[in-house]
Amino acid sequence: MISLEEVRSRLELAGQSHLLRFWPELSADERDSFLGELSQLEPEELREHCRAAAEAGSRDSGAVGLLDQRMEPMSAEFIGSVSRSDQETLKQWEDEGFRQISQNKVAVLLLAGGQGTRLGVPYPKGMYNVGLPSGKTLYQVQAERIRRAEQLAAEKCGSSKCTIPWYIMTSEFTLEPTEKFFKENQYFKLDQSNVVMFEQRMIPAVSFDGKAILENKSKVAMAPDGNGGLYRALVDGIFEDMERRGVQYIHVYCVDNILVKMADPLFIGFCVSKGADCGAKVVEKAYPTEPVGVVCRVDGAHQVVEYSEISLETAEKRNTDGSLVFNAGNICNHFFTLSFLKSVAEKFEPKLKQHVALKKVPYVDEEGNLVKPDKPNGIKMEKFVFDVFQFSKNFVAFEVSRADEFSPLKNADPAAKDTPATARRALLAQHYRWALGAGASFLDGENRKLPEKPSLSENEEPPAVCEISPLVSCFGEGLGVLMRGREIHSPFILDEKKAEEIRKSQ
Repeated sequence: MISLEEVRSRLELAGQSHLLRFWPELSADERDSFLGELSQLEPEELREHCRAAAEAGSRDSGAVGLLDQRMEPMSAEFIGSVSRSDQETLKQWEDEGFRQISQNKVAVLLLAGGQGTRLGVPYPKGMYNVGLPSGKTLYQVQAERIRRAEQLAAEKCGSSKCTIPWYIMTSEFTLEPTEKFFKENQYFKLDQSNVVMFEQRMIPAVSFDGKAILENKSKVAMAPDGNGGLYRALVDGIFEDMERRGVQYIHVYCVDNILVKMADPLFIGFCVSKGADCGAKVVEKAYPTEPVGVVCRVDGAHQVVEYSEISLETAEKRNTDGSLVFNAGNICNHFFTLSFLKSVAEKFEPKLKQHVALKKVPYVDEEGNLVKPDKPNGIKMEKFVFDVFQFSKNFVAFEVSRADEFSPLKNADPAAKDTPATARRALLAQHYRWALGAGASFLDGENRKLPEKPSLSENEEPPAVCEISPLVSCFGEGLGVLMRGREIHSPFILDEKKAEEIRKSQ
């Protein structure tokens, strides 16, 4: 192990020697643990990180540089759309996606390093149960979607079996509970060797005067380096694993979207058909000031512009048909080629923008007392996964339906949006629409037919409760044979067992 003298010298070089001020008070075990942690901090990198954080934190947070004059909407030739494409074209894209999946060229990569603080739970978001009739967690729903996508690709392309590896980027906070949860659930019947977990880096939280913060006497306050930390994390063995498996295309998404389509063959096929090295799913903004970033061009390069970086006038600009000029809402759902990801990690990662978050960081004061501040006292620096669009040689966007593909889980009930209630409602509304589209009708407890409402507003509960297992239908496919002409009592769960009973009765 590295010596105390060497660590002290490194910290002095970084201007952070205060981190050892409680050293005489530490036990032998605390000293060993602390030395191990401090040895991971490279002095030049630590010095530059603390300097940049303090400089960024000192800027007036209200003085956001507006990008109005430098931005323009994406050119139509680089945008695909589910709603504006004919069925033949959609089928061609989907077939191409399934073909790539069947050849084991597609992987999914989950960004799961966040702690779910706003959700108010002490465990990773993927373990959350939003209250579906089945009681399934987000992780289980996503695992079953992978299994179904593998099955569909094999059936459609005549292969005996294919694999969609699942890479899960965790953090120091989420790795252990995530591993434990998957083991306890037998990896949801996925092959354990195809579920690869890895950690993103942790970086120190910094005070406004440029000092790394002590969380306690023997530990630096650390925070994940943002989902843009993906690019550095991939270098530690993940690229090699992907190459060994023959992976060429990676579908990247965030854990909290209950409607995510895993390895979506339509999106994969569109991007591959267009020869894209990088792609993003987008949804139409709900209203001009919706607090989501928009995918557009700035100084000729593609990027996501945050809602705080444009004026109200620009946000409200409309085309002659009444649609918003800047309408492509970013939902953190991306396509990358492996070669593009490697080029980012090798050449461009240091150029990624550092985003500043002012946080309330618990710390120990000069006397060694734990302080829980009531206002922001620290700076956490993050990189964002989508800030690499500018480096793409062939970037495309793919517009999808919000009702079918985007309902994030961020806040605890009873917040107004992005809660367990809204996520549950979005999924059940989708399955209700699938059932009606497949020709089913619903009955209440007294065998009275319930009204059919194929079009529901975002905050409207479906008239009937219907949950369809991803193992039966992943994208709404194949339900006609199971549901056409059937009268179904609400609530209804269509799982594998129920589907098999129906098939046998026909």
